[in-house]
Amino acid sequence: MGVTKTGTLLLSSMLVIALAGCGGGNSNTGNAGASAPAAGNSTAAPEATAAGATDAPEELIPVKIALDWTPNTNHTGLYAARELGYYAEEGLDVEIVQPGAAGSDTMVTSGEAQFGISAQEALTLARLQDVPLVSIAAIIQHNTSGFAAPKDRNIKTPKDFEGKTYGGWGSPAEQAAMKAIMDPEGGDVSKVKLVNIGEADFFTAVKRDIDFAWIFYAWTGVEAELRGEPLDMLYLKDYAPQLDYYTPVLTTSEKEIAEHPEVVKAFLKATTKGYQYAIDNPEEAATVLSDAVPELDPKLVLASQKWLSPKYKDDAARWGEQKLDIWKNYADWMYGLKLLDKPLDAESTFTNEFLPEGQ
Repeated sequence: MGVTKTGTLLLSSMLVIALAGCGGGNSNTGNAGASAPAAGNSTAAPEATAAGATDAPEELIPVKIALDWTPNTNHTGLYAARELGYYAEEGLDVEIVQPGAAGSDTMVTSGEAQFGISAQEALTLARLQDVPLVSIAAIIQHNTSGFAAPKDRNIKTPKDFEGKTYGGWGSPAEQAAMKAIMDPEGGDVSKVKLVNIGEADFFTAVKRDIDFAWIFYAWTGVEAELRGEPLDMLYLKDYAPQLDYYTPVLTTSEKEIAEHPEVVKAFLKATTKGYQYAIDNPEEAATVLSDAVPELDPKLVLASQKWLSPKYKDDAARWGEQKLDIWKNYADWMYGLKLLDKPLDAESTFTNEFLPEGQ
């Protein structure tokens, strides 16, 4: 076992952060559920699907990918690849499913799903518990999460956390992240009041009993804009390089890589095309997602997609590419805080091997 007693507690809370941060169910982590009906169906996706199907093999290989939470714009590339026929062109029949109680990591390691969506913080802990998951692509290049507060709380720097009330889940990682960005600013994390708000909605909580929370801007931050409730957002990556980790990531199992490398390669080739489509065509990609998941609020999807699309690839040489130092920096930071009892073998935790060249 590679996780201390404290780290074991951290695993469950980190999984909550990873799941909620990459998904659409918990507004406290940046993902308020949306229920407005979608706009009318687009004609672009069916036409592209029909064109793709013409070139596809007659018999498609069934493949399942488990999301980390409810569908949202982190997942747009998957839906684009499916709806535009990119998976079929590669000989794959891809089913996109929500994780249920088991979670995507468990579904992938058990073989129930060939692929899944997770996050670096969760995968770091899983690998140290000998869970044979491997990250095969970074969906977003830089961490888009941070601490957010309504502007009337006047939280402009990490030092301003002092005397304020933070709403979270009671994870040691939350206080550690606060400390990491407060210390260089001369702040004292012990002067922050910590309140466990669990599954409470971010917008409700800040009106009731907290001043700030940890959110993902692509969903909750964008929703705040649409609500006319502007936030002060302090991105973790702007204050602590070790917190600029990959979240979310695409995963598969060591077994899938060993036994079906051609499926992994085909899946990533099509998925890369899907995310490139979302990068190049945010408005059309938002329509694809809204049509595929009509329970999402199309206005939020569109605004979120426009904000997020440039961040999928960002400054990377190609979409999905991962760097060793990003994996090491985060794990070494956790190890230094004694949240892990041994260093992470980062080189075995991720691979760029299956990403297509020249994207």
